[in-house]
Amino acid sequence: QVQLVESGGGLVQSGGSLRLSCAASGRTFSSYTMGWFRQAPGKAREFVGANRWSGGGTYYADSVKGRFTISRDNAKNTVYLQMNSLKPEDTAVYYCAAVHGPVVQLSNSYAYDYWGQGTQVTVSS
Repeated sequence: QVQLVESGGGLVQSGGSLRLSCAASGRTFSSYTMGWFRQAPGKAREFVGANRWSGGGTYYADSVKGRFTISRDNAKNTVYLQMNSLKPEDTAVYYCAAVHGPVVQLSNSYAYDYWGQGTQVTVSS
């Protein structure tokens, strides 16, 4: 069982930056594919990006490519989402998710077994 706890959300002005953190329990963090998703009010959950296990690469949704960066610190069992040049349309609850091993379709939320509680990000115009 893996527990995920997000932090770092808040209110920021358009063009600003935030860094979200997702701390995971467990001893084999490096063997997990870690994803970030978001959900705005009245909208479906949306893929933001993901970092494949064991150095398999990082991938992003087109809507955040070039603005958001995912990194992970396996020694701290933590994955980060650095968000720059934030826009009002980035406003959402952000969730981190985990699944052990490889994932064929990173953007498929059903592929992930574990989810954090979410953290609110609000970008004002």
